Amino acid sequence: MSNPTLLAASLPRRAFLQAVALGAAGVALRDSRAAVASDPKTEVGQTGLSAARSTSVSEFKIEEPMQGAVMHHRLGRVLPKGLEIEVSGIAPAGAQVLVQGRPAARDGERFRGTALLSSRETEIVATTQDRSAQRVRVLWDRHSRKRYRCVIDDNSFFLRDITQKGYASLFDCFYLKMLRDLHTRFGAKFTLNLYYTTADEWNLSQFPAQYRGEWNDHADWLRLAFHAYANEPAWPYEDAPVEKLLADLDLVSAQILRFAGPKVYSPPVVIHFGMTRPEAWKPLYQRGARVLGGYFSRSAPTGKWTVNYRLDDARSEWLSRHDAIKDFPSGIIFSKVDIVVNSTPLEKIVPTLEPVVADPRQGEIVDVLTHEQYFWPFYERYLPDHPQRLERAIEFLTHLGYQPVFLQDGFLGGPA
Repeated sequence: MSNPTLLAASLPRRAFLQAVALGAAGVALRDSRAAVASDPKTEVGQTGLSAARSTSVSEFKIEEPMQGAVMHHRLGRVLPKGLEIEVSGIAPAGAQVLVQGRPAARDGERFRGTALLSSRETEIVATTQDRSAQRVRVLWDRHSRKRYRCVIDDNSFFLRDITQKGYASLFDCFYLKMLRDLHTRFGAKFTLNLYYTTADEWNLSQFPAQYRGEWNDHADWLRLAFHAYANEPAWPYEDAPVEKLLADLDLVSAQILRFAGPKVYSPPVVIHFGMTRPEAWKPLYQRGARVLGGYFSRSAPTGKWTVNYRLDDARSEWLSRHDAIKDFPSGIIFSKVDIVVNSTPLEKIVPTLEPVVADPRQGEIVDVLTHEQYFWPFYERYLPDHPQRLERAIEFLTHLGYQPVFLQDGFLGGPA
């Protein structure tokens, strides 16, 4: 996802978040919200934003859940007819508020009601006696289960190695052999995000097609996707024309299809540095992207949200505490990376994951990411224990019952 300078920074460990509390009408999400100003890039029609609290509230707003929130059984109460979730927000004191046509409980400026989700998407409507209305649209992950995906960014060295050595098998390359061993032991699945070139004289067009059959034999657990044209420059698509991103995507995709085939090809899952123009989201969706992973964290020097595909601040803040959120205009679902393995010391792998899996808002989908270059002894920042770090993360999740998935398949790795 990032160059060596960015990769050196450890992914901040998320502290334990407040547990979900059972309410009379379902599961209440009662964490305090930071004041967030409306952003011009915020999705049209979005009303589930955190709001600044004033002494006298005059605005009417649904705060929970947020527009595009992905709900599942750990965030509500499963009933025979669907998933009941809590809906909360602010309204002028004394105003009668209805949620889905039923009176909401009032506590000063706060209101609280419930909504029943019975289909993939549900519009939640809150109204007042003066006919003011607020709406949010949310998703129900009906078939949700504990699962993880493992993505490896910045891949090029292993393909160059196979090209130069002419191995009899793909798995004569130590890197792919290591991944196959993890698959054999734990059932792990991997998406490898590729560069077009290693920035010397090698590029994907030189990779031979002789291994196509072997690629296909392992397509159930090993897939290849576009990441960027090359490792440099940094932040290549943050401000680049959308046409540049799509041209590079098409270049890499054509080569994957040539030497590996359509069963192995994956649409994009992480763009290099996790930054694009918002105008690129819809074209990426049209080229098959369904779930894009990012850090959705604040930059230490500036405090600005980064590695977030330039998603607006309100949704970035939400996603920093949740698994996923959908941008309806583009169709893209954004997923929060929970651990960057190469940036996390071996002894901190489990302590970093423990608060994630304990939090219902973050622990249903665990997004594991690392970077290829740290596996190679010739790399200047080589990590001798990198394989052990990845193994520890996968082993920990496996022992807790997490299942490996490709999030781009179906709906977040489940049935479509």
